[in-house]
Amino acid sequence: MKKQNTLTAYLLIGIGLFFLLKQLNIPILNNFYSWQTIIIIIGLVLLIHSYITKNYQNLFSGTILLGLGIHFYGLAYYSFWIDHWAMYVLIVGVAFIVRFLQTKEGLIPGILLTAFSLVMMFSVQLPSWFNWIYTIVDVMERFWPVLLIIFGLFLLTKRK
Repeated sequence: MKKQNTLTAYLLIGIGLFFLLKQLNIPILNNFYSWQTIIIIIGLVLLIHSYITKNYQNLFSGTILLGLGIHFYGLAYYSFWIDHWAMYVLIVGVAFIVRFLQTKEGLIPGILLTAFSLVMMFSVQLPSWFNWIYTIVDVMERFWPVLLIIFGLFLLTKRK
């Protein structure tokens, strides 16, 4: 098989296994027959393909899809799962770190995003000298679409 078809082949195998197991109706796997599992499978396929072919361009997107799939699955099936907006920031931070492990790019954003999300998730009340974080988060919650547009424009116009 040619290298360009391996991603499609892995994706077809993963989705095929999902539907085969669904048809077999194995009782222990009943919770896994959901749309969240499809997202997890696609993320895993992107990660496996990246590592097997040593073409690491899909590491970031694969990690994000895997993280989102696991997060949405956790929200749907586990009452203890953390339902906080900082989980999405954590997923992106972890994706940067996973990509860094192979490409040596993105360590600083990964560490910053991961640390920020962990602080925001696990801090009920930050000390008073961290009140500026709440102000920044409040602005970000109100204007996040504009911030995304500005950051996207910055990335488009940035010179290497």
